Amino acid sequence: MEKTKFLAYSGQPTFWRLDSTRDLADVDIAVMGVPFDMGVSNRPGARFGAREIRSMSLHTGNFHYPYTYDIKEKFNIIDYGDVGATIGANAIHSMIEETYHHASRILNSNVKLLTLGGDHTIPYGLVRAASEKHGKLALIHLDSHQDSLPGNENEIFHGTFAHDIARAGYVDANKSVQVFIRTDMPNENEYNIIYANEALELTADTLATKIKEIVGEMPVYLTLDIDSLDPSVAPGTGTPVIGGPNTYYMRKLLQSLNGINVVAADLVEVSPKYDQGEITTLAAATLAGDLIYLLGGIER
Repeated sequence: MEKTKFLAYSGQPTFWRLDSTRDLADVDIAVMGVPFDMGVSNRPGARFGAREIRSMSLHTGNFHYPYTYDIKEKFNIIDYGDVGATIGANAIHSMIEETYHHASRILNSNVKLLTLGGDHTIPYGLVRAASEKHGKLALIHLDSHQDSLPGNENEIFHGTFAHDIARAGYVDANKSVQVFIRTDMPNENEYNIIYANEALELTADTLATKIKEIVGEMPVYLTLDIDSLDPSVAPGTGTPVIGGPNTYYMRKLLQSLNGINVVAADLVEVSPKYDQGEITTLAAATLAGDLIYLLGGIER
């Protein structure tokens, strides 16, 4: 056993201590960071999310409970590094184009992709790349907000992505679902919405069954906003809303979604500045691991 394996304060902070490389030969899953938060409408700071999630993953990556195996031993997983870090008047569009370019390179190499944000503007380029590779997608959107305000070229931010990717034809909103929602926005594209009060009356297994019935056999892009969790367990985010699930419920849901065809995923809106005792980054690093298992196909 490597002497420093369990010393989370030691070693290079790549996700799970994975190799840091952009060589995609024989790679199964890539983890990519997008340290960008110029699309926020409330509290900034998510640009530091990917770094802190990686740091916390040095601890969470030592354990694979409740799974019966270590996915790192079954798949070649790499840390691709950060892309899309930019500033200036055209920052959002520059970030979208850069993330699209790298996501396309990864996905077209038949590698599945987990992206660590960053704010919820980052899916624009990622979803476009996944749709070009896999065809029209079903979106599983775990969030407290619908993020379905209509954007235009000069008014894109983290509250517009869900509307705009459906309008662009990248996702089929009728085969997509927004879960744990507890705010009201327009729903021009007619996404299926499972509000938090409805979701939390169900077991995680039952909720997963409802989601599977909606997305069917379509290729899935899964986006997880950390503010989908209740702020009592994830205070480190820019736009917290009370009334969400706890970490046990969210983990159980992700594990119960096994069997759907997730081709790419992201985890966004971790803002370490507002965290308490690093509980948000702990949740995020653990959930990012669950997303990797889901991307790989969870073995029972």
